Amino acid sequence: MRYKVDEKENFEQSLLFWLGRFVKYKLTSLSNRHVEENATFSSIIGALNQGCSSMEVLKKHAKEARNIGLIGINLYINPLEKLYHYLLPMNLQSLKEIDEELLSEFLASQTGSLSDATKKNYRIALLSFFKFMDKQNEEANMQAYQFRIELKNWGGLGGRKGEKLPAHMYKEELSRFFKAIEETEFKPYVQAKNRLLIKMILYTGMRVSEALGVRMKDMVRDGAYFVFQIRGKGNKPRTAMIKCEHIEKDLSEWMAYRNGESALLFQSRTGKPLTQAYVSYVMDKMLLHAGIRKEKNGAHMLRHTFATLLYQKNRDLILVQEALGHADLNTSRIYTHFDKERLKIAADTMDGI
Repeated sequence: MRYKVDEKENFEQSLLFWLGRFVKYKLTSLSNRHVEENATFSSIIGALNQGCSSMEVLKKHAKEARNIGLIGINLYINPLEKLYHYLLPMNLQSLKEIDEELLSEFLASQTGSLSDATKKNYRIALLSFFKFMDKQNEEANMQAYQFRIELKNWGGLGGRKGEKLPAHMYKEELSRFFKAIEETEFKPYVQAKNRLLIKMILYTGMRVSEALGVRMKDMVRDGAYFVFQIRGKGNKPRTAMIKCEHIEKDLSEWMAYRNGESALLFQSRTGKPLTQAYVSYVMDKMLLHAGIRKEKNGAHMLRHTFATLLYQKNRDLILVQEALGHADLNTSRIYTHFDKERLKIAADTMDGI
């Protein structure tokens, strides 16, 4: 079903209407394979169908979806909330008054202190929202109004610009971090779970969402290795392996506490799926114990650390691509920037001249 651009009686209501439709669209199109509370998810979708009375209500629904395991919604909801509060004081009469120039001004004024990578996420959120409106609106003449927002050259961020070299741990830091994994204190019933979870990500390069989505039936023992069947981005399958000696003790301890009713390997004490926020908390505590601080301290740094070491040891980009589940080999090339042996060749360029 299509709707008018200015579907409601005033600008704020129309903007909330479209933001609600867009958030519902993203919730149903993002990967929800980690969501086990289907009744809660259905309730959220039903509430969005009824419409949201305020931005706070819309954010609450997005947070509820994230808490039950839906990954990726924050990429959109946070920038769009900022846009909502930026537009309201302007007293616009129609959504059609929003154009490329206004959005560029919004980005310039609201993202100045943010990293280039975060600025790029803001741009992605705006493009996705207005592209959605372009496709879903229909005016009285049965034609769709086109915003045609591109933001190609905003702030110099376009294409793959705005990306930074990924944060990773060096060997000396990694040695301290391994020690911190064992020594960082948590409550007894989560101690082994936290060690197992962080080691699985670090030893395989899994994404956090992939590790949280591992089910008991996805893990089998094959001789000296544990083999994991992973569902990556786009629901693409791949296999990861860990030597049993690295996680066997933690796995055995976690099995003694784990709620046997859930299909997932990792779960809360009540049997619910873990969230990425929980993993970030665990990671922060371990990094603090190890005395390691990076620009980005999230668990995704473990994936970058694994990939960096994998490339340094083997100089095989195809292997890195397969191990990390990258669809494009060019995505894996980022790890060649950490190849010190290649850089030493460059450093010798002027020798003997």
